[in-house]
This record gives sequence, C-alpha cells and structure tokens, in this order.
Amino acid sequence: MSDLIFKDEVFAIVGAAMEVHKQLGCGFAEPVYQECLEIEFAERKIIAAPQKEVPVFYKGRQLKKIYIADFLVYGQIIVEIKALDQLTSREDAQVINYLKASGFELGVLINFGARSLEWKRLVKTGKSPSTTDLQK
Repeated sequence: MSDLIFKDEVFAIVGAAMEVHKQLGCGFAEPVYQECLEIEFAERKIIAAPQKEVPVFYKGRQLKKIYIADFLVYGQIIVEIKALDQLTSREDAQVINYLKASGFELGVLINFGARSLEWKRLVKTGKSPSTTDLQK
C-alpha cells in the first residue's frame, strides 16, 4: 500500500479547520468560516491563497471560464468548504470535477455545518478519481 500524498499538509489543514469549528460550532454561513479559516491558516503559517482563480481545461485547452477555489493550499491542494447539515455525493463530485478540470491531484472537502466537523480527502489518480473518506 502506498503512502497518502500530502499527508502532513492535509493533517495541518484539518487541524486548522477543527480549531475554527471548535471556536464557532455550526450554524454560520460559509463566508464566515472562510474568513476564520483564512485567519487560522495564517496563524499556523499554512501557505493558503483564498478565493484563488484556478484555470480549467477541456481536452488540453484552457477555457475562458475559471474555477475559484475556496483555498489553494501549499500551491497544490484544493480546499473546498461547505456549511451544510451533511455532505452528499454531490459535494464529492464537485471537488472531483475541480480536480479533473484543473489538473490538481488532491482536494480536501470540509463541512462546518454539521455538529462535528466533517472532512474528506479526495484524490485524482489516473483516469478514475477516488474518495478517501477519513472522517465523518
């Protein structure tokens, strides 16, 4: 079995998200969590670009349309945040599509809307992206 890619980086990202959820709990709108997570990333010296424009490709061509990632962390990891009662396969598919269209290998989906923080690690490997659900 191979090692997880960006294991330490994901650990740091999720640790920051856990602190935000611990401080705020659930019930706020997504932009509130976005701003708090930006602060937490900065305090932890996690290199994160909020609302980062990411080019989208189709058959090798860059589209005029762009995807705006909630965060691009360490220049390599797409972080998508939600404030929903629970995550569904729709949110998984959204992140996987972002990975396919942008060429990035790893996405982290974080949901602040549930009583306990939910997060998923989504990996694009070869032609079939997969989900590694590490915590619900």
